[in-house]
Amino acid sequence: MDQSIKNIRPERENCRDNGDKMVLCPTVLTGMSHEVRTHMNAIVAFSYLMNRDCCNGKEREEFTTQILSSCEQLIGLVDNFIDSAILESGNTKTDLKLCRLNSFFDELLPEFREILQRDTKEVELINGSYFPENIEVLIDSNRVFRVIRNLFLNSLNNTKAGYIKVGYHFRDDTLTFYVLDSGQGFQKCREFINTNDVNDSLSRFNDTYTAINISLAKKLIHLMDGSIWIECNGLTGTGIYFSVPAEAAASSGLNDNEHANTMIAI
Repeated sequence: MDQSIKNIRPERENCRDNGDKMVLCPTVLTGMSHEVRTHMNAIVAFSYLMNRDCCNGKEREEFTTQILSSCEQLIGLVDNFIDSAILESGNTKTDLKLCRLNSFFDELLPEFREILQRDTKEVELINGSYFPENIEVLIDSNRVFRVIRNLFLNSLNNTKAGYIKVGYHFRDDTLTFYVLDSGQGFQKCREFINTNDVNDSLSRFNDTYTAINISLAKKLIHLMDGSIWIECNGLTGTGIYFSVPAEAAASSGLNDNEHANTMIAI
């Protein structure tokens, strides 16, 4: 078993979402406005540079990549902000689905690889899970996918080079997911995961993107009766874990030694 998950239980209750109205926080609103303007200015600037007569093909390709990256970050930021506002308004409808564990990441991994191909960083994606059995669990997969996407993008934002490892394991009707990276964002991520005051945390780490990203992840996990926690991964990297209840379907073949923990430390 991965050493990093042996002592996680005492931290779980402290990391649950406290229900604060994050989107109404003045600092978040100010930071959101700044982030939107920054990305819009970048899109306009790179569009202008592309249209210069002296711009060559290689430069246009680079500017196009930068524009696409700014657009994706802007869309993600706005989506997370709006979804946080919707959840804070009381929209907590659950959509449980039967999902096969041996193909659970089939949608996410190609999406993540495509994002990495467009990114200029030298970051490798590692799949840390393997399930040979045909096991089905009942889970709100849309919310789980949204959380994993947020955590992946958060890791990418904090990792200039190295790796991002995603995976999960199933035990005792609980699915535990993890996103590990070799980046430099541990202190910042720990602050936003454990904070009870987003305004105070933003005064320490002026990063509205991460604040909104993690806040939404916490709210979604809380709505699924789950928990989230963070561990240091290696010397400077970050490991974010979250667990949610997942009932195995009656037809799934389970044995006494099923689902050995696949979380192998790198």
